[in-house]
Amino acid sequence: MATIATQPDHSLYSNAFGFLRQPLDFRPAESDADLVITGVPFDLATTGRGGARQGPEAMRKASVNLAWEGCRWPWDFALNDRLKMVDCGDLVFDCGDSEQMMQRLTAHAETLLDAGKTLLTFGGDHFITLPLLRAHAARFGKLALIHFDAHTDTYHAGGRYDHGTMFYHAPKEGLVDPAHSIQVGIRTEYTREGHGYQVIEADEANDMPAQDIVETIRERVGDLPVYLSFDIDCLDPAFAPGTGTPVCGGITTDKALKILRGLKGLNIVGMDLVEVSPAYDHADITALAGASLATEMLHLQALRLKPEA
Repeated sequence: MATIATQPDHSLYSNAFGFLRQPLDFRPAESDADLVITGVPFDLATTGRGGARQGPEAMRKASVNLAWEGCRWPWDFALNDRLKMVDCGDLVFDCGDSEQMMQRLTAHAETLLDAGKTLLTFGGDHFITLPLLRAHAARFGKLALIHFDAHTDTYHAGGRYDHGTMFYHAPKEGLVDPAHSIQVGIRTEYTREGHGYQVIEADEANDMPAQDIVETIRERVGDLPVYLSFDIDCLDPAFAPGTGTPVCGGITTDKALKILRGLKGLNIVGMDLVEVSPAYDHADITALAGASLATEMLHLQALRLKPEA
């Protein structure tokens, strides 16, 4: 009689449910996990092309291509040897109810943070970062923000729910300190006077060595607790076509990965990766880029939480 294996050790695709084939746990606050992965299938705040609500599923599927290595190059340790992770699936909210999504995501994050967990959250559009910042600031105090994007998202026009407004509202709510925050990859119009954040625009970032960008980031954030937010449209559309508001002239996947690796040792207390829209993707290029960047984030957490393991 045939048997069904759950989470087989060597099969890439059988029962590949959680990110990096991690187990699903729908009571993550009660688990022994160090880190909890959550998907937020929300794109009602998008002003460009929709579809980012399918991003969490796409990145989970793409991550099976990353799960087979014991040690993920160029790291010298196996992720599971240092970091206990669970994927708790996707946030549940009534489709079309943006306010409910915000309330439930903030409550979800607060519950996990109170239980001592670190969060990696997949969007969905970038608006999900605002409720996440509210939860993290309530736990850790005012945060430094490291933000990778083609857009500053500091615009104050638009409606109540708009994925271009989070980093306008966050300082006004006392969630982040712009004087210790930095944005990388910006290549759309923004108001420079009174903006507050340090910006490395995309053309500058493309000409700078990755290590110089890392040193600039480190100097900017100092010793504050850090929230890391990566909008996939920071990458050039050649490397991430599957996103709602693609902008030519972005950085390469290679440079983004090098910058993230250079952030080891920073006190990164929360992370998200957003705006993967698989309907506009080709050959899973964008989903794989998102999954790869997220995997680097997990390695940063492994070193932060268990540096001596």
